[in-house]
Amino acid sequence: MKKLNGKEIVSELERLDFFELTDVSELDETKTNFEKSYTDLNFFEGKLRGETLDFMDNRYYWVDCEELFEIGGLTEYLGQVQRTFKKLGLELEFSNEKSEQEQNGWKHTIELNGNKYIAFEGQFSGLDWGIAYVNFIEMLNSELRIQGSNEQFYPISCGNDGAFVLLTVELFDFVSRYYPNDNDHPKTMGAWKSINGL
Repeated sequence: MKKLNGKEIVSELERLDFFELTDVSELDETKTNFEKSYTDLNFFEGKLRGETLDFMDNRYYWVDCEELFEIGGLTEYLGQVQRTFKKLGLELEFSNEKSEQEQNGWKHTIELNGNKYIAFEGQFSGLDWGIAYVNFIEMLNSELRIQGSNEQFYPISCGNDGAFVLLTVELFDFVSRYYPNDNDHPKTMGAWKSINGL
């Protein structure tokens, strides 16, 4: 397989519609950053908007998995992802969040577009953050499928500096071929669960 240079990587990402969710005013800066990240670091990641944790491409998301797991975190991150759903012309309305805590366990549910999802259910353990992260991505992907989208969120990492990214299957295949297959790049959900013991 021929190794591509940074310009060719960006050209292929553009051909595969990676930048279609990027605001026109931020497009040049976003593309330049992807080219530089690949050329200098062989790394697939977008550019943050100013001093925020918002990515200009509207595909990447940072996530603090501890915050996501705790009360209030789920709706905070749903609110952030809502902008990408809107850019795709899709709905992401959330309501009816319920939390039932027992002595050593917790059941946390929410409705997205009227469909009920489990954010977390079970006894507390060292895997809580990872379980909440997986459930979060899976509920988002379920809503994308229900609404006929060919996009899905792919996990990258979970922790205080976690991340996930929205890609089509074609984009995921492209990233898998031309970027390192390591813990800093997107994985299928099955692979990510296996690596992280879930």
